[in-house]
Amino acid sequence: MLDPSAIAASFRLLAPDQLRTALENFLPQGATPAERIRAIEAGLRSPTGQSVREAMARWIVDESVRVDALVPEAYKQWRPPVRDAMMFVVTRLSPARLAPKLLEQIELPAKTPPEVRLLRLIAKVPGLQKLGQVIARNQHLHPALRNALAKLENGIRDVQPEDIRSIVQRGLGPRIKTFAIEIAPRILKEASVSAVVRFTWRNPDTGRRERGVFKVLKPHIPEYFAEDMDYLQGLAHYFGERHHTYGFGAHLIPDTFRKVQRLLRHEVNFSREQKTLIEAGELYRSFAGVRIPRVIQPLCTPTITALTEERGIKVTSAAARLPAAGRREVAEQLLEALVAVPLFSSAQDAIFHGDPHAGNLLYDNQTGELVILDWALRERLSGEQRRHLALLFLMVSLRDPVGTSNEVVALSQQRIRMTSPRGRKVRESVAKFLDQLPASRMPSGADAMRLLERIAIEGVKFPSSLIMLSKVMFTLEGILGDIVGSDTEMGFTLARHVAQHWLANRSAFRSPLMTRDWLALQCSALLYTSRVWLLLEQSMLNRLPVPKSAAALATTEMEGRSP
Repeated sequence: MLDPSAIAASFRLLAPDQLRTALENFLPQGATPAERIRAIEAGLRSPTGQSVREAMARWIVDESVRVDALVPEAYKQWRPPVRDAMMFVVTRLSPARLAPKLLEQIELPAKTPPEVRLLRLIAKVPGLQKLGQVIARNQHLHPALRNALAKLENGIRDVQPEDIRSIVQRGLGPRIKTFAIEIAPRILKEASVSAVVRFTWRNPDTGRRERGVFKVLKPHIPEYFAEDMDYLQGLAHYFGERHHTYGFGAHLIPDTFRKVQRLLRHEVNFSREQKTLIEAGELYRSFAGVRIPRVIQPLCTPTITALTEERGIKVTSAAARLPAAGRREVAEQLLEALVAVPLFSSAQDAIFHGDPHAGNLLYDNQTGELVILDWALRERLSGEQRRHLALLFLMVSLRDPVGTSNEVVALSQQRIRMTSPRGRKVRESVAKFLDQLPASRMPSGADAMRLLERIAIEGVKFPSSLIMLSKVMFTLEGILGDIVGSDTEMGFTLARHVAQHWLANRSAFRSPLMTRDWLALQCSALLYTSRVWLLLEQSMLNRLPVPKSAAALATTEMEGRSP
C-alpha cells in the first residue's frame, strides 16, 4: 500500500518529469484498477494527503496536461492564472473524484496530446467544462485558441446512452407505455450538465407519432454539483484577493468564475427552464421568423425536459452559405429577436435570453426561421428599465452627452444628483466615452453597454439584469461580426424593423417611450450633425481620438440642459 509520508517527502524534491515514475512506483504492483484507485484515495485521505495532492497537482499542470502547451505564446500572460486555477481545483477535489483521474493520467501513454489529457481531467467536472465554454465564447480570443476550446466543448463525453435511457425510463415510468415512447439508441448532444436524446411518441391530441428530444440531467451532477459550486466560489475569492499579482483588472477573473456559477445553478434547474420556455413561446408567438421549442409537458419531470425537435443548423454556419443580402437578413432577424422583441414587448416584465451564443441559435434554411434554444439562463427587464434602456441606446447613437448621462443615472441603483461629485464623474465619463467613439460609424447598443460597464467599474451600481444584458449585447455583437462584419447601418435597420412590427401588431409590440421622451429625442437630433461635424473637425486638426473641444462642448451642453 501507499506510504503517504514517503510520497509527500519524496515528491517535494522531484522535478515534474520525475513525478509520474515516482507515482507508478508507489502504486501496488499487480493490483486491479479498483485497488490502485483505492490506494491513491487512501493516500489523499491520509494526514499528509494535502502534500500528496500538491505534488500530484504540480505533475498534472506542468507535465501531464502542460499548461504551457495548452495556452499559446500570444496569451502567455494567462499562463500563471490558468496554472494556479488548475492547481487550486486539483488540490480541492474530493478524493473519490480525484483518485480515478490521477490513475487515468498515469496510465495514459506518455505521448498523449495535452488537449486529450485535459478532456479526461475535466470529465464529470461540470464547473471546469462550463469554464472552457465561457472562455471559448470570448470574441477577442485568437481564432486558434477559440477553435481549440470549441473542440474541447464538443468533445465532452462523460455519460453513456444507456445511463440516459435508464434515467428517462425510471423518471417517466408508466408514461413510456401510455405515450408509446421510443428512445433513440444514441446521444444527440452532450453538454456539461445534460445530455440530449431523440425520441418519438404518440400525441393523444393528434393521434399521430411525433418527434421530440429529451434533455436529461446527467446522473453524476446531483452528487458533484455542491462541490463544484464551492471551488468556483473559492476561485473567485482567491483571484479577487490576488488580482494585482497577475496584472489584470480586479473583477475580470473573479467575475468569470461567478458567471460560471450562475450558469451552472440555472442549468440544473430544469423546472425553471420549462416555465421559461413556455413564457418565451408566448412572447414570440406573434412574430414570424422566430421559433421556440415547445415543451411537451406530460413528458417532463424535475430532471427531464421534453421538447419538440427543431430543425436547423448553427446560425453562423447557415449564414456563411448565403450571399451578402441573405447574411444581412439573418443579422436583422437576430437583432430583432434578441433585442427588439424583449425591449419593445407589451409585457410588464419581459424576459430576454441570457446566453445567445451561436450554439443556441439555429437557422432553418427551408423556412427562413431562427430557432432559439436553451433558455436556462434568462433575465427580466421591467417596463421602466426598458424605457431608459431604449433612451440610452438612442442617446448614445445621437452622441448626446446630456441625454446619455441622464439615462445612465436613471438606470443605476443609486440616487445620483448631476450636481453631486458622483454626478459630475458620470458626466465626465460619458463625455470622454462619446468623444472616443469613431466618428465614421454609428454607435451601437453594445457601445451603450460598454459605457455602463465602464461607469460600473468607477463605482456606480446597476441591477444584475443590466449586467447580464451587457454580456448578451457583447455576445450578439460578436455573432453579427461573424455574419456581416462591420455594419454602420445596423442600428437604422433595427429601428426600421421596430417601426414595422409596432405598426402591424401594437398589442404585442409597443414602444416603452413616452411622449416627452420623443420630444427630447427630437431636440437632441437637431444637434446631432453639429456634434459629429465638430468631432470630425477636431480629429482632423489634432489627429487625436479624443478631441478636447468636443468634450468641452459636451460639458457646456450639460450645464445648460442638466435637470
